[in-house]
Amino acid sequence: MLDTLVFATVLLPFLVAAVLLVLREQNVRKVILVATAGVLALASLAMLRGGAFILSPAPLYDTLVTLGDFVILFVVLAVGFKRKNQIIIWLTAAQILGLVWLDFFMVHDHGATPAFFADDLSLIMVLIISIVGSLIAVYGIGYMKEHEEHLHLPKSRQPRFFFFIVLFLGAMNGLVLANNLLWMYFFWECTTLCSFMLIGHDDTEIARKNAERALWMNVLGGTAFLFGLIILQKTAGTLSLQDILAKGPEMAVAGGAILIPMFLLVFAGMTKAAQAPFQSWLTGAMVAPTPVSALLHSSTMVKAGVYIIVRLAPIYAGTYLSNFIALFGAFVFLATAALAAGQSNGKKILAYSTISNLALIIACAGINTPAAITAAILLILFHAISKALLFLCVGAIEQKIGSRDIEDMRGLWAVMPRTALITVIGVVTMMLPPFGMLMAKWMAIESANGQFLVMVMLALGSGLTVLFWCRWAGILLATPFGKIKPETQASTVRFPLVVLAGLAVVVSFLSPFVYNGLVAPVVAMYYKTTAYTVSLGNFESSTGVFIIYPLFLLLGLGLYFAIKQSRKVTAAQIADPYMCGEQQTVGGKPGFLGPLGMHVAAASGNYYLEQFFGEAMLSKWINAIALAVLVIMLFGGAL
Repeated sequence: MLDTLVFATVLLPFLVAAVLLVLREQNVRKVILVATAGVLALASLAMLRGGAFILSPAPLYDTLVTLGDFVILFVVLAVGFKRKNQIIIWLTAAQILGLVWLDFFMVHDHGATPAFFADDLSLIMVLIISIVGSLIAVYGIGYMKEHEEHLHLPKSRQPRFFFFIVLFLGAMNGLVLANNLLWMYFFWECTTLCSFMLIGHDDTEIARKNAERALWMNVLGGTAFLFGLIILQKTAGTLSLQDILAKGPEMAVAGGAILIPMFLLVFAGMTKAAQAPFQSWLTGAMVAPTPVSALLHSSTMVKAGVYIIVRLAPIYAGTYLSNFIALFGAFVFLATAALAAGQSNGKKILAYSTISNLALIIACAGINTPAAITAAILLILFHAISKALLFLCVGAIEQKIGSRDIEDMRGLWAVMPRTALITVIGVVTMMLPPFGMLMAKWMAIESANGQFLVMVMLALGSGLTVLFWCRWAGILLATPFGKIKPETQASTVRFPLVVLAGLAVVVSFLSPFVYNGLVAPVVAMYYKTTAYTVSLGNFESSTGVFIIYPLFLLLGLGLYFAIKQSRKVTAAQIADPYMCGEQQTVGGKPGFLGPLGMHVAAASGNYYLEQFFGEAMLSKWINAIALAVLVIMLFGGAL
């Protein structure tokens, strides 16, 4: 049974991807994608029910993984030569040489290390990838049809697109289940190649440029990952993640040599998670079709980066390295929240807020207490659901109104009432109590007690996130009075939106059960204690209480009375905005009589304070400070 579940979540997507690559019939592709999504979701739930496990496939698979490593590296090398990118060429060549040395001269017992190992953290990740990722793939069916019609393509590129989408899901499941770090490296490089191909999918000049940037930055991380494994094999004598987690903490305290490979693996995670100064590859990835953006930001790629950092946290707990990881994460959290506050482009707001929330997860890994790790795991879960939902909403809105600027979303309720409501749900679950994201942020800030600078940056960053989420929600709720048009939408687009909106609310409602059943056991396993107790559905710790169900009740009552009152509003009660000068309405647009008798239409908009929060203003300073902290982390924390 276990073999079947691992096959269904890891190997099956590789096989289905190969079929989709050669399949041209759109209806058959749709059936296969929906069926695969269902299999992945059911298999992940069955795997969760089965609990922790260790699995060693046949020795043949070790050979195939080694072969796959070299195939991917030579493909990337070929891309480097084709694009004439010296960074890609030299870094990939270094990886090839390093992999030859590691595989054939250092590791002599490939079959002795179990390939797969799963605890509740791995199983949570498989759930996110297989359910959220599958919903994004299903959404892509309807989205890509309209996307290609808009581009007027003479020949559909959907076979290649869905090949890499489904391959991505299998690679991510393999990555989070891998116990043998050589296997993890193979899946890690798979995600790098998939992201490059998907970001450059539309084959425009800007898409090719941003795909190349994403590739060299992630190849840099891959090089750090591989050389981290080489040093780890030398210092620990094993590449078994389970063994390293068992004896790594003692090695870190005793000599500290293991902190060098730990830094390299954490650095690899930071590049994969698009942390400063590498955030430009993820913001540049916004040129890709929306399903790609949603997949990269929610359930794959960037989550691989924070997964490895959180996974290794017990090893470097209590070290100088851990303290600097906390400082780095808190700084990037605050800085990229400020960048998000200066944006009106919906996708850029989501991109910078993603980087910001990933940095918060990294800060929690650096704080490295039971409370902080609890917050990190819950942030991974809740962020994946709500952020996938918001990206898919922006994609649907953009195809309808022709813009992703939030200022153009005023009055969206009259045009897309269902999507507008779902988008508001996504925004609300990112910022308000009693939803999981705010609860996890409360845990993160509370866990920073005793690290004043980190705590202040986390609190300020959280305040800025409320600013840009409230602004967006306010625009969506600024609805003109009048008749609402019924919304038409492809079922493959509507279904993922509705399901993700439901999950965002329901999983938050069930957060006490999620904590007790999945998060607390992981924290207790590695930290010998837990930080929170659940009493009557509320989270309690030594420093505070987070109330869940009474707040849900208040939220429900508030929503009920707000809707009830809004239905009483009549057309006679609607008033135009008052302005200096003679009021007049021309063409249904209110305004006033201006100079030379010209009509000046009323306009509304938000302040984005680009002089304080603009990319041009902040990015260079953010990158310089982040790079300085990384250098100190290497030479101060690892030596």
